[in-house]
Amino acid sequence: MTSFDTSPQLNVWRALLALAVVFVMLATTGWTAMRHHRGATPLQASLSAWEHGSIAGHRLPTADSSPTRLTRFFASLTDRQRATLADRYPLAVGNMNGAPVELRYRANRIALDEAREVERKRMHDKRLTPDGQREAGRRMHRFEAMMAPDRRILSFDPEGSGRAAEVFGDLTKAERISVVVPGVDTNLLNFQRTSRKYSAPVGMAQSLYAAERTASPSTRTAVIAWADYTAPDGLGIDSATAMRAAPGAVRLNALVRALPGTSPVSLFCHSYGSVLCGLAAHTLPKRVADIAVAGSPGMRVEKASQLRTSAQVWAMRDADDWVQDVPYLELGGLGHGEDPVSAVFGARVLSAREAKGHGGYFEPGTDSVANFAEIGVGAYESVRCADDAEACRAGLSDTASAGRA
Repeated sequence: MTSFDTSPQLNVWRALLALAVVFVMLATTGWTAMRHHRGATPLQASLSAWEHGSIAGHRLPTADSSPTRLTRFFASLTDRQRATLADRYPLAVGNMNGAPVELRYRANRIALDEAREVERKRMHDKRLTPDGQREAGRRMHRFEAMMAPDRRILSFDPEGSGRAAEVFGDLTKAERISVVVPGVDTNLLNFQRTSRKYSAPVGMAQSLYAAERTASPSTRTAVIAWADYTAPDGLGIDSATAMRAAPGAVRLNALVRALPGTSPVSLFCHSYGSVLCGLAAHTLPKRVADIAVAGSPGMRVEKASQLRTSAQVWAMRDADDWVQDVPYLELGGLGHGEDPVSAVFGARVLSAREAKGHGGYFEPGTDSVANFAEIGVGAYESVRCADDAEACRAGLSDTASAGRA
């Protein structure tokens, strides 16, 4: 379930806040961060092979080189050499900021095929429990679906619950780029859904992309379903703190800085994803024109001005969203600060009518997704404010973001 799809027991959250000191002490001693130590992950193995690899007798640049350097490196190669690198090091190339996006799509299709075969074998591994075999089958079918020729997988990591990002539209030619950042319980198995389609990252991005094309058919747009961070697993210490948001913010910043071109970028951050966006805000490049949050438990600050960003900050919340009952405070590292739709926070507050609760902000036909689309194409004068006033549009015009590119 993505981003608290179902209403949780809010007293659990309040109990976490009340026991802040205890949890912080436990977190400090590593109780909440214990992991089984295993060998290198598939991605780590691919990166290690890349570090020791070569092409045409020349060593490869380090995988964590700047996107600019990696872009220059790939541009210096022939098409055949680029394809060779994708074939040899699919996970490394598929997750490499600075590699050409079409090459990343190719590499990730290869990586997905390899991961699918691993899960196919695990389905019949007698050492696994029946539940383990069934999960392997679900993962195998998910990877197979993501390999479809018309899908553009920008990043993929099968380790653990998994990470992925998918592009809708032409990223290299887009005049406006939108990035959807989902919340808790996001993993590869629910990267997309048939039931409650628009509460999963793929459905969110598809809905936003369609709405943007409706809002401005002449504007070339691209939307990224960005589930390329390890999200919290349900309610608990991880979702009540920034433990998962902090490394996710680093990854989001790296993604935005490596996007091709100079087109304005808008971030659409749902639920715990808004915590991540709040932490990333001050590090993001100036091409980020908008940060819009929906169903937010807070952005780790008390006022929008404390985000230290030149981007416009937008917020919305449906009247039936349970998140409004979460204590908006921060205590001992627990909680995420002020309510982004409150007057004191200072965001531009948008209408979210018909958003269908916490998980329904991207449902087609809602004010929420229509507002996101107008922001995504830069049509600020067309957004609908949360009240009858025009406060959320004050000082903006449809060309307000032109100078940010």
